Amino acid sequence: MASRQMKMPVKGDAEKSPEAEDVFSQRRRPELGRYLLQVDRQTKGSYTTSNAAQSAALAIKTGHPIVQVSVYDAVENTNRIVEAPAAPEHVTSGGDAASAIKG
Repeated sequence: MASRQMKMPVKGDAEKSPEAEDVFSQRRRPELGRYLLQVDRQTKGSYTTSNAAQSAALAIKTGHPIVQVSVYDAVENTNRIVEAPAAPEHVTSGGDAASAIKG
């Protein structure tokens, strides 16, 4: 069997894209913001302001109350757990139970 040589095209400097230099590995993802949104101890996003991270965390927590949602401050190394908002009290019409029993 005869062997063949393969000729590959040569890439020039003009063909290289600047995006190729910004490729990140799967081990270490870029942390763009100071505040990291974590769901069940897995980082899901980063935000530059605390208010943006808190509002995103609250939206996740209200939609999925069973998961643990927290905001991690990468500069101060603090982790703040977000609690679900309290459900409003259910008010029955017609007054309280004591007045209904009396009469």
